[in-house]
Amino acid sequence: MSGEKLNDHISAYKEAFASGEIQKTYQSLVGIVQILRTEFSKKYKGEFSVANVMHGYIDFTYFYLQNEYLKRNKLKLAIVLNHQKAHFELWLLGQTKDVQIRYWEKLKGVAWVNPEAMPEYSIFEVALLANPNFDNITALSESIHSEFRGLSQEIFDTLEANE
Repeated sequence: MSGEKLNDHISAYKEAFASGEIQKTYQSLVGIVQILRTEFSKKYKGEFSVANVMHGYIDFTYFYLQNEYLKRNKLKLAIVLNHQKAHFELWLLGQTKDVQIRYWEKLKGVAWVNPEAMPEYSIFEVALLANPNFDNITALSESIHSEFRGLSQEIFDTLEANE
């Protein structure tokens, strides 16, 4: 949008919001992430601390998880709903940009890490659940927990091997 006038986009913006579908869908999706956050908090109590749900602009809704290992290394995992792709991702984040850059450099040979360019907000972003069925919350939740358990273990093994 750089170089363009904001007013040139207002009619399309108003039209997109006119039916109320975007607002309803967004609220429903955020509600699902809040349910997942509550489940993670209960399921992984004592293993991970789970932060509150955070809202990106309209692009991401997420919550952080951290255990002693991640905290000691100034890292966090995030369960992220990518609204544009309408799927869930698992991100590895650094506490600061310097931490992210250091780990991105260290992990460039790992399959999840793009060696050409570091993501804007994370060290890496990997699809956790690429085709979620938002109509079946129970199955969605079970799939996310299952994928998280396996993928997070791979991430911890990889981090420890690259220390």
